[in-house]
Amino acid sequence: MRFSELWTVVPDALEGYGDALITGITDDSRQVKPGFVFVAVPGVYVDGHRFIPAALAAGAAAVVIEQPATILNLPPALPYLRVANARRALGWLHAAWHGFPSRRLALFGVTGTDGKTTTTNLLYAILRAAGYEAGMISTVNARIGALSLDTGLHTTTPPSGEVQHYLAQMVAAGATHAVLESTSEGLAQQRLAGCDFDIAVVTNITHEHVTAHGSWEAYREAKATLFRSLATAARKPGVPKVAVLNRDDPGSFDYLRAIPVEQRVVYGLDSPDVDVTATDIAYTPQGIRAVLRSPWGTATLTSPLVGAFNVSNILAAASAALALGTSLDAVTEGVATVSGIPGRMERIDEGQPFTAIVDFAHTPNALRVALLTARQWVAGKGRVIVVFGSAGLRDREKRWMMGEVAGELADLIVLTAEDPRTESLEDILAEMAEGVRQHGRVEGVDFWCVPDRGAALLHAVQMAQPNDIVLACGKGHEQSMCFGAVEYPWDDREALRRALHGATLDTLPTHVTNAYRINP
Repeated sequence: MRFSELWTVVPDALEGYGDALITGITDDSRQVKPGFVFVAVPGVYVDGHRFIPAALAAGAAAVVIEQPATILNLPPALPYLRVANARRALGWLHAAWHGFPSRRLALFGVTGTDGKTTTTNLLYAILRAAGYEAGMISTVNARIGALSLDTGLHTTTPPSGEVQHYLAQMVAAGATHAVLESTSEGLAQQRLAGCDFDIAVVTNITHEHVTAHGSWEAYREAKATLFRSLATAARKPGVPKVAVLNRDDPGSFDYLRAIPVEQRVVYGLDSPDVDVTATDIAYTPQGIRAVLRSPWGTATLTSPLVGAFNVSNILAAASAALALGTSLDAVTEGVATVSGIPGRMERIDEGQPFTAIVDFAHTPNALRVALLTARQWVAGKGRVIVVFGSAGLRDREKRWMMGEVAGELADLIVLTAEDPRTESLEDILAEMAEGVRQHGRVEGVDFWCVPDRGAALLHAVQMAQPNDIVLACGKGHEQSMCFGAVEYPWDDREALRRALHGATLDTLPTHVTNAYRINP
């Protein structure tokens, strides 16, 4: 493509100069090849403008910048485009490079604090059951035809170049529909810029990522941008613009309902004036049975997923699919096929006489619903033992909140590491412990601080008795744990399996485990 062709697609372009034949696009100077456009993205710690000389030395044919060209002292003949937001420009450039694949797909976006991945998978399964060729991008994987591709170590939306590449692969494979899990970080960092959404779905907005976004209001607004984008997204024949809202969620409903949209579908369990709901709900450790009621009709649902929170996720996915015109039969068939999401209330069975579960719950609300589900299962016949941590360089307030939730709902509590990053793990544990003590818990009696996560899981299973539940929360499907600035291999599921056999998962370097290994 010509650089001058790419200019025309970028919103908020301020000025440009020159032209060149472009062979690729990147914001990483180390990835530049001859003929590439280098997009200088200002980062949290490093400003991409500093790497323009390195990009030019590697053969960059043009640059996209936010700072004035005169300040940057660019070579006189260098083609450039100055924009108001380089991250946003990067997304649009990747979209244009791949021929705007989202404009050839009915595109669903699923956002929220908890339940995004499960809802994304449910919606994907319903679309497949309806006979659509569908693709999916979640924080766990991307589904393109028969392919399943890993999307990363930690839970966030892939970079904009990967998103557009996946969407283009879906189109090439014949897909007509796609579902994108849309995280607040991905939305705020413009990783979904250039995606033309048709149906926006929210699960809930609860306490999480406040530090990363600067405030609760900024976090909520990051989620809201998905819904605001419907007004300007490209129209597609026969595909409505729909907002799917959760009436039960005070953190999102009123705020998102105020955003104008062509059509709105409201779901909920505990609130009046909803379009889609469920009644006659039966919960067992083996799954859910319920009656779905909607303007499109009534149907009986069965799902191998567990817990009340998953009924809400099912309603969110069903609402989005029904709004598109999918049949009730496809909804019931699709819901029944989703047997479990990696790291979401995932059972680990090594023949032990108690239940062991790994769950991704890493927010106060998610921890609460996981513990309530576990309490429902034990039904007074056993104890709930929970192991969890709280990430460093994230919302500090949630640490004591999560401790308080555990103090209220769990019988035995083990506090441990969960991506401490560059913060003091001991300080994080102390903040969580304060919340636990709010419910009269005593360290060494019914709660423990065990910094080494492998040792913490081992301690939990060694305390477990028949009919108990050991719940390992916070890491779920993730394949790494961050100490300092380094991501070390870590899998909670494998660690719990090792613990059930009396061992620990030793994938962390010795200097890390020695620093945090404390006997219970």
